[in-house]
Amino acid sequence: MILCMLNIYPNRASMSELTQAEQMGILGYEAYTILDRPDKPVPITHIDQADIDQLKQTTELPAIVEQGAASGRNVIMLQLESFQNFLIGLEVDGQEITPNLNQLARQSLYFPNFYQQVGQGNTSDAEFVVNTSFYTPPNGAATTVYADKALPSLPKLMSANGYQTATFHTNDVRFWNRDQLYKALGFDQYYDIDYFGTQDSIAFSASDEVLYSKTLDKLESMHSSGKPFYAHIISMSAHHPYTLPKNKVKLTLPERYKDTLPGDYLISQHYADQAVGQLIAGLKERGLWENSLFVLYGDHLGLPIYSLDRDDKVLMKELYGREYTSADMINIPLIISAPGVTPGVQLEQIGGQVDILPTIAGLTGVSLKDQLHFGQDLLHEGGNLLPERYYLPSGSVLNDASLFIPAKGYGDGTHYSLADAGRQDAGQQQMDVPSEEVPKISADKVPPVFTTPNNSELSSRFITKEQYDRALDLAHLSNSYLSQLPDRKDAK
Repeated sequence: MILCMLNIYPNRASMSELTQAEQMGILGYEAYTILDRPDKPVPITHIDQADIDQLKQTTELPAIVEQGAASGRNVIMLQLESFQNFLIGLEVDGQEITPNLNQLARQSLYFPNFYQQVGQGNTSDAEFVVNTSFYTPPNGAATTVYADKALPSLPKLMSANGYQTATFHTNDVRFWNRDQLYKALGFDQYYDIDYFGTQDSIAFSASDEVLYSKTLDKLESMHSSGKPFYAHIISMSAHHPYTLPKNKVKLTLPERYKDTLPGDYLISQHYADQAVGQLIAGLKERGLWENSLFVLYGDHLGLPIYSLDRDDKVLMKELYGREYTSADMINIPLIISAPGVTPGVQLEQIGGQVDILPTIAGLTGVSLKDQLHFGQDLLHEGGNLLPERYYLPSGSVLNDASLFIPAKGYGDGTHYSLADAGRQDAGQQQMDVPSEEVPKISADKVPPVFTTPNNSELSSRFITKEQYDRALDLAHLSNSYLSQLPDRKDAK
């Protein structure tokens, strides 16, 4: 234990939990997490939605989409593996990397300022956050820490409003304890490797093409029952290390991208985009598209800064037109499409995975009156505050204008402007940084911009100590509530 401690404290400051684990070693990190206990939980009887709303301090947005605009429709939510936002609209030597998703963004509500909020569980944590509107635990994966609890969730909410619910993942359901997570979330049914098989395997399981083809069969069957459904689909093929079978490679990149992490990543995501195109075509062919609300987002980053070598960073600078930053790394897209929902609008307000549940509830007209949630309806509420952890140190937080990353606390942290990915030291009064050239993306590749109220004010504001404290309180309230929930009756 003494040796572990000697290895812990010199490495503690300025580290994400991921970096801590890598540098301390597993024994050191486990000792650190045992000793670094979170604050005493807030009694569950003292936590209600009013407390959360007071900490979040959201603002009202003008009505872009009416409440209940997708009422009664199926809800199809697609989680894309390792998919970062910079891919939308990206061209390399005149080639679109994600042509199908570019087209979808042009025809849908597109949120480019959207961020991951996963922890140690990565993909499974994304499933947890979007289906609960709670944050990940201070230590460990949500699928192991919270899976025995009777969780409030989107599947339970939709089920109470007459929906069937199912989730689709080509891997073994026991991986990351998903068999217990799905029970805790209340899905009526899950489909895993036993249903999808191992044919046409990529990475750990059957390809995205198989995933979508066999999922379409189930969705068509659910739709024919006459009851609306909520389906959560988890893609897999673009998983690290981004090695595709040769017959799946349909993108030819310049020689400088060959055998590089960014190059392999672009090739894998190009394949993933093709498969999504086939899914959308299948939904339309089977008469499901026009009867559904379609929600698409990335699960987590694919290109961590600390995994890039010097040549990789040069390529990333080429792709972005500037230095690749921590804010870029955790930036994922959110795209929402449904008949009757205003198409082709790019919304600038910031959002995170915790906001998906209340946004879907707003669109479907489902009440959240008795559903505790830490997210907000992105179509009606602005002024977001997004706590981050694991890939960035706990205490990191985003608001509409900036990302703050602490070292040991607020006083020695660093602020990053989201407007220009600039940097400044804590304690300065202004973001006095040179503007960077932004990537040149053709106007027809992305929708026009919808400007939120007071956006000029937000662009000059960075995280205050008061916002930092509120973000910490939000994360603590979330863990306090979940950790004190009763165990579900069928928990192992």
